[in-house]
Amino acid sequence: MILYVLRRLTAGLVLAVLVTMITFLLLSTSLDDIAGSILGSSATPARIEQQKAQLGLDRPVLVQYLDWLSHAVRGDFGLSYFTSEPVRSAIAARLGVTLSVVLVALLLTAVVGVTLGVLAATRAGVVDRIAQGASLFGHLVPNLLIAIGLVWLLALRLHWLPATGYTPLAEDPARWAASITIPVLALTAAGAASLTSQVRGAMIDELRKDYVRTLRTRGIRLRSILLRHALRNAAGPALTVLSLEFVQMFGGALVIEQVFALPGFGSYAFNASLQGDIPIIMGITLFAVLLVVCVNLLVDLANGWLNPKARIR
Repeated sequence: MILYVLRRLTAGLVLAVLVTMITFLLLSTSLDDIAGSILGSSATPARIEQQKAQLGLDRPVLVQYLDWLSHAVRGDFGLSYFTSEPVRSAIAARLGVTLSVVLVALLLTAVVGVTLGVLAATRAGVVDRIAQGASLFGHLVPNLLIAIGLVWLLALRLHWLPATGYTPLAEDPARWAASITIPVLALTAAGAASLTSQVRGAMIDELRKDYVRTLRTRGIRLRSILLRHALRNAAGPALTVLSLEFVQMFGGALVIEQVFALPGFGSYAFNASLQGDIPIIMGITLFAVLLVVCVNLLVDLANGWLNPKARIR
């Protein structure tokens, strides 16, 4: 198991190096534009060349990348070209905002998806049709439209929740909960729809297997069969869907944070991309890749814990 974890972490680091290298190569095609953006529209070509030399952008691209990588390994991600803000601390502060939304949405997705999926698989009839209808709604309606509808209903009509803005958890837990409720509901809709479909299908397959009939003939209660055996065996594919939903929510946060004016990772990445702020873009890329690698590894370990057949020795 330890060797497996080390192999996955090594593969993750190799992936991070490849992704950041490709990102840097793509960004290197606009170095003149970046220097011009920093100086403004009145900058002369000579001044732009001077700015590039000052930032080290006049060196070969590979040398620039290796220089960035050597500093990143030591935890130094540089300073923003436009604000001179340390990239590491800026990303850490904004990552907390995004994770506070995404993790709550992921938890809600798991609860709603598993509950609806199990109910649909075991009770059929009206319950199954309602669960499938809710799942279809989440699949068909984009997060952005759901977010706009929730803002109109909960913020503008009922005045229950704020339409935009963010309050840190440490400052006021109640206002924090109110500020992330609509973004969380918007992100949860699509995730819960996918998870409901997956859990419903996997549970139906499990309940048709021989071991379930054997357990029933022995007089074991249905609730125990569902929770201790069928759901546990069906959890593997559901965990995989949940890890994919995490990645999708993390990407979806870019739009959601722009809509709700949340000072998170997504809006920070969006603004840095518009400006061509290379240190920030590189730092964000590296953090995102490592986060996805860690989530996938945790899902694999959880899969092995739930299902001994999938356990790595």
